[in-house]
Amino acid sequence: MKKPTDNPADPFKKALAEATKVMANDPELSVTYTVDPSGVSGEQMRLPQVSRRMTRDEVLLARGTADALALKVKYHDGAMHAKYAPNDGMARDLYESMETARCEAMGARDMPGTAGNIDAKIEHEARGRGYDQIKDASDAPLSVAAGYLVRHLATGRDMPPAAGNVMNLWKGFIEQNAGDTLGDLNEMLSDQQAFAKFARQVIDDLGYGDQLGDDPDAEDEDQDDEAEDSQDQDDPDSTGDDDSQDDDSEASPEQSQEEQQDMSEAQVSMDEMAEDEMGEDMEMPEGEAPLEPPAPQPISEADPDYVVFQTEFDEEIAAEDLAEPVELERLRAYLDQQLEPLKGAVSRLANKLQRRLQAQQNRSWEFDLEEGILDAGRLARVVANPTTPLSFKQEKDTEFRDTVVTLLLDNSGSMRGRPISIAAICADVLARTLERCNVKVEILGFTTRAWKGGQSREEWLNQGRPQQPGRLNDLRHIIYKSADAPWRRTRPNLGLMMKEGLLKENIDGEALEWAHRRMIGRPEVRKILMVISDGAPVDDSTLSVNPANYLEKHLRDVIAMVEKRKQVELLAIGIGHDVTRYYERAVTITDVEQLAGAMTEQLASLFDSDPRKRARVLGMKRVG
Repeated sequence: MKKPTDNPADPFKKALAEATKVMANDPELSVTYTVDPSGVSGEQMRLPQVSRRMTRDEVLLARGTADALALKVKYHDGAMHAKYAPNDGMARDLYESMETARCEAMGARDMPGTAGNIDAKIEHEARGRGYDQIKDASDAPLSVAAGYLVRHLATGRDMPPAAGNVMNLWKGFIEQNAGDTLGDLNEMLSDQQAFAKFARQVIDDLGYGDQLGDDPDAEDEDQDDEAEDSQDQDDPDSTGDDDSQDDDSEASPEQSQEEQQDMSEAQVSMDEMAEDEMGEDMEMPEGEAPLEPPAPQPISEADPDYVVFQTEFDEEIAAEDLAEPVELERLRAYLDQQLEPLKGAVSRLANKLQRRLQAQQNRSWEFDLEEGILDAGRLARVVANPTTPLSFKQEKDTEFRDTVVTLLLDNSGSMRGRPISIAAICADVLARTLERCNVKVEILGFTTRAWKGGQSREEWLNQGRPQQPGRLNDLRHIIYKSADAPWRRTRPNLGLMMKEGLLKENIDGEALEWAHRRMIGRPEVRKILMVISDGAPVDDSTLSVNPANYLEKHLRDVIAMVEKRKQVELLAIGIGHDVTRYYERAVTITDVEQLAGAMTEQLASLFDSDPRKRARVLGMKRVG
């Protein structure tokens, strides 16, 4: 009998996971459903979350993503891909896009049912990125268009409308420059090495050959030549009697080959007999020992020496999974009560931010079009000459279309009360405001699952308290709003911050690295990460058995990594504590009531076209 609490989506999820393993030909594959960006890491595959409602769009997106990723696992060789991959730039983007198209085309050929599912996924992603609105090739990504074209040519299927729009904008250019090469496409699909060489030729045809780097095949030939030369020089038996053997070989090559084959077979037989006589207990000679398994990946990219005693009990969870819908609505109503006295001030700040962002957008118009908004300025021509057709105009897309902002909120116990209420209110207002400006917003929170250590600490105690165990608590990373989720759907989630017992301890370094990792997987060109915290990382169970600066050092290492890579613009706001000692771009406020204004100024300044104003607000040195 089905229980009322059972999730009706669970049977679908289970069936899809099993089908995905079969399609990928990998029974060890672990399939999870999450609000994180989809992808494959090792033996773990992440698919889009499917809610209890199981809407048609959710189901189609999950199926299409599962099919696309399974085909990548089945047909893709990572080592071969890496061998021929350009280092970076447009060449790398083109190479990656075409390889993805190859895997999907292989699936459409061998398993036709996957083609329609992947079409639904492609259309969902294309519309989400505004591809259906683009009218100029300069606004469309060439690498994406090339991947679409390869898939279209290999499968003979029309691309979905939004994706087809991007493909058609670049199709003429691609076919004009690489049309001859593309004619060999179908012959290359099933051979990844041949296709990689084909992709490099297409990249060269399109004018990005200078980004390809050295030819991997030429490097292999050079290495083989060097190895042969080295062998000739180092072999002490390469002179003397061998000279006469070489002469004999040259005189009778057929006889030499037969003799060499007989000698090889005899040598193999003798080796097998020797192994049998030595037995299994005999030690292998030095240099023939079995290869050791590769070293495990470090926990932190920023600091390979950062140690975590146990990751099994860590939790990355959506806010709606930490409370029932009824409780979330109640907590949201309580948050709205906290907002009431500040409603006027917060609304003014939101409007101010929206005006500043919109004023800084580079707006421009296209005139003399056949459709759009009637151009009143050109009506005089029609009056003077009635045969003149009406003229229309359209506004071009704004520069903020390709931006994402992540708010990372400290959910530690020291934020309890007024600070967390203000942080939740500000996150709510910013999400609404930026969404109106076509800027995607993600809201994340970080804390721990327990005070003074949780199950990780219990494991440590059971194992006899080993020295220097590293981080010794169970993380809880909360997703209040993903970047692709509309604000109206996630509005109740922010009320979770009002839940009693949620706020515990804070381990900032791992939370920052988690948020950064989520951001770099996003397709947007510009990425902004704002951290709101009230102090240094603190976890009693960890600091009591490790150096006193253990968590603080890791935080500094992560910040240095983020700022060095420059893939994400990082800034921070400290509530009552000076965070400028950690972050290069940061401000400190002494009263939580100032938080909304500080967030507004910080974000608005990032979009300011005047570098002096930008530097002044962010506390940087004057520019120029």
